[in-house]
Amino acid sequence: MASIPGVDEELQERVATGLDRVGVRMAEVVDHHDPFIAEAAGHLAAAGGKRFRPLLTLLASEVGQGWNEQVVDAAVGVELTHLASLYHDDVMDEADLRRGVQSANARYGNATAILVGDLLFGTASAVVAGLGAEAVKIQAETFVRLCAGQIRDDRQTLDDLPSAAALAGDADDPAAVTAYLQILADKTGALIATAARYGGMFGGCDAETVLTLTAFGERLGVVFQLADDLLDVSSDISGKTPGTDLREGKATLPVLYARTSEDPADARMLALTRGPVSDPDELDEALTLLRAHRAMGQARAHTRRVADEARALLDGLPDGPAVEALRALVDGVAERSA
Repeated sequence: MASIPGVDEELQERVATGLDRVGVRMAEVVDHHDPFIAEAAGHLAAAGGKRFRPLLTLLASEVGQGWNEQVVDAAVGVELTHLASLYHDDVMDEADLRRGVQSANARYGNATAILVGDLLFGTASAVVAGLGAEAVKIQAETFVRLCAGQIRDDRQTLDDLPSAAALAGDADDPAAVTAYLQILADKTGALIATAARYGGMFGGCDAETVLTLTAFGERLGVVFQLADDLLDVSSDISGKTPGTDLREGKATLPVLYARTSEDPADARMLALTRGPVSDPDELDEALTLLRAHRAMGQARAHTRRVADEARALLDGLPDGPAVEALRALVDGVAERSA
């Protein structure tokens, strides 16, 4: 909560207490009688992290009657699902770092990391099962979207996406980035939408408010991923290996914007960002060139536009400390890559 400026002091205290309760509950459900499994399952949780999704669940509940034990379990289920996906992501990315510590695949090997991710998905489902049939269905549908988005993200290349030339004519043309943004909505937005939805549901909000919070969460999730993609280029202190997307040849928004350039001076950058960059020296060169290119500013501006869309979704809700905190949360997420 300290990262959200201007938050009402009483709200901050309630949500901080709720986050502490989420931490305790997570430790309870992740524990295992086998010491190795307990250690591996708790590896990334122990490394910390932003706890962004539980925070959103708790804040969304404050739009209603505030958090309770059902809200806590919903937040735990969402965070465990997120953690499980990180174990799998790091195997696919061949990552060495996560949250500033050795990644699970580097520490335990790929096979164990995948199995521990599966174990955490199962644990999340068991926690959510205690919240009733509707919550279980939402969890399942969210998991399907998350996996579908990740599959398409893993398979997409520059050639799979709409022509970047369309961006040169009209950077606001949604047809040029629809495929890319849909991947983000599924692989990241779906789970963040569920975090907000659960908070509204179990915090006592009416059905219309829950729908608004769900839509807000999905837009916020897209902003979150756009900012993460920018950080993958702009920062080497984010707690994970930089340049992951470039190594894999992924066409994130900065690369799409960069590929609109017709400047001969950008020829080297365009060549390096055309496909996977496996050579470490070439990766460093690609990052340096892309960091200095106007494409980064264009991608940041696009991120701010999506943030504006997320904020606008809150306009139909009654003003109060929780809604103001949600607005501030959008700003904090969007400005991480500034």
